[in-house]
Amino acid sequence: MLLRNVRFAGDPAAIAMDVLIVDGTIVAMGESGTLEHPGAAAVASTSPGTAATPDDAAAPTEVDLQGRWLIPGLWDNHVHFSQWTLGSQRLDISTAESAADAAAAVAAALELSTVPRDVTIPFVAVGFRDGLWADAPNRIDLDAASGGFPVVLVSGDLHAVWLNSAALELYGHGDHPTGLLREDEAFEITRRIDSVPEALLDEWAIAAGRQAASRGVVGIVDLEMTWSLGTWTRRRAAGFDSLRVNFGIYSEHLDRAIAEGLHTGQQIDELISVGPFKVLTDGSLNTRTAYCYDEYPGREGQEGSHGMLVVAPEQLVPLMRRAWDAGIVPAVHAIGDHANTVALDAFEEVGCHGVIEHAQLLSDADLPRFEKLGVIASVQPDHAMDDRDVAERHWAGRTGHSFPLRSLLDSGATIRLGSDAPVSPLDPWVSISAAVTRTRGGRQPWHPEQSISLGEALSASTRSSIRVGQPADLVVLDADPFAAPGEKLSTMPVVATLLGGRFTYNALP
Repeated sequence: MLLRNVRFAGDPAAIAMDVLIVDGTIVAMGESGTLEHPGAAAVASTSPGTAATPDDAAAPTEVDLQGRWLIPGLWDNHVHFSQWTLGSQRLDISTAESAADAAAAVAAALELSTVPRDVTIPFVAVGFRDGLWADAPNRIDLDAASGGFPVVLVSGDLHAVWLNSAALELYGHGDHPTGLLREDEAFEITRRIDSVPEALLDEWAIAAGRQAASRGVVGIVDLEMTWSLGTWTRRRAAGFDSLRVNFGIYSEHLDRAIAEGLHTGQQIDELISVGPFKVLTDGSLNTRTAYCYDEYPGREGQEGSHGMLVVAPEQLVPLMRRAWDAGIVPAVHAIGDHANTVALDAFEEVGCHGVIEHAQLLSDADLPRFEKLGVIASVQPDHAMDDRDVAERHWAGRTGHSFPLRSLLDSGATIRLGSDAPVSPLDPWVSISAAVTRTRGGRQPWHPEQSISLGEALSASTRSSIRVGQPADLVVLDADPFAAPGEKLSTMPVVATLLGGRFTYNALP
C-alpha cells in the first residue's frame, strides 16, 4: 500500500509525504510524489506482448490522503475487554447522584424493558460511584425497585457490587445486611453474572474491537480475570482481527501458564501475545479500600480505616518471584500510597522489573524508585476526572500527589496510558485529553501542575513510530492534534486506522 500526500502530526513544516508499506511494514518514506510503488515496475518489466499475471502486476493499493495527518497507532494499556464488551449491553447508571437515584433508574429500566424476566438471570446495571453519596447503597431500595427479580449493580471501579435480596439469595449471600459487597466477594459475583454464551460474547467482542479501531486503537493490554489464552484463541477463530492483544495472567492461573510454557512477549499468533502476571495488592478509592498511610475520614480507629491490603508482602513476593523465574513479568495493582510502597518494596526484593498498575497516590520518597527499579507506571488519567471530588474528600490534603503524571516523568519514570475500561471509555483520546488538560466538562483543571504535554501523552499511548522498519500501525486524522485546543483532544476526528498495513477502520471519502 502506498499512502500519498499525508502530513505527520506535529511537523511544523507540514510537508506532504508518501509512505510505502510492504508486508505490514513501512519500507520507504519521501516527499509526496517521490515514491513509486513496486507494482508499476512489475508491469514495466513484463515482456512485450505478454500480459502481466496477477502476481507480476499486483500493485499495492494507492491511497491519496489529501493532506490529512498521520500518527502511530494507539494502545490502551489497561482494559478488561469482556467487561467492556458486556458493559455496552447493560444499563449505565454512572450519572446517579445517590442510592435512591440509582434504584429509580433500575426501576424505570425494568418497567420499560420488554425482555421476559427470569428469576435465575439477574438484571445488571453498571457504573455506580457511591463515594460521595449522602445515602448508602442498601438492599431495601433495590428490592422496592426490582419487583422481586434479581438485580446486580456493578460499581464504576469494578471493586464493589450492590445486590437486592433476590440476587443475594441467588448467589448465596442471603444474610448480608446491606447487599454491598466489596473486593473478592464482588469479583466472584462479577464472574458469575458474566456467564453469557461464549458465541454471543465473542460476537459482541468482535464489534467492540471494531469500535475501538474507529478511535485509532491498534492494541490493548487485556487484564480480564479469566484464562485469557483460551478466550482469545477462540475469538481469533471466530474472526476477531481488529486489534493486537497482550493478555494478562492472574494468580489462579499462574501454575497453568507456567506448565504450558507461557512467557511475557510470547506470540501466540500474529495478533495475540502473552502479557504480564497481574496481582492486586489493594482495592480502590471509591470503595475506600485503597491501602493508604493515612486513615479515611470518618473511619478513624475502625477496622479497615487505612483501606485494605488484599495481598500481604509475605504472599506477594513469592508470587512475583515464581512468575519472574518463569519469564512472566509482574504487573501489580496498587492505588493507595502505602500499597505502592508495598509493591515497590516487592519489586526490589525480587530483583525484577515490571509494571505498577494505577499508581494513583504516591509518596515523594517512592517517585524516584520507579526509574531505579525499572518499574513502569501504567496510569489511567481519566480516573482523575472521575475521582477528583472523592479524592478531595477521602485523600484531603494529599491530592497534589494523586495521579502525579508530571512528577513521575520528571523523576525519570516511564508511564503508559490506559483506560481500565469499562471504568473509563476504551478511547485513548479521552485518556490523552485528561492527561494534558487535567479537566473535563468545563471545570477548572485539577492540579494542572501534574499535566503532561501532548507529545508525552502520545508517546505513552503508542508502541511504534512512523519510521522505515516499523510496523504500519497507523492512524489517519482530519486534524493535527498538536494544533487542536485541549478540550478538542477527546473527540479527535479519526478517519482511518491501519493495523500492519491493513485497514481496520476506513471512513475516508
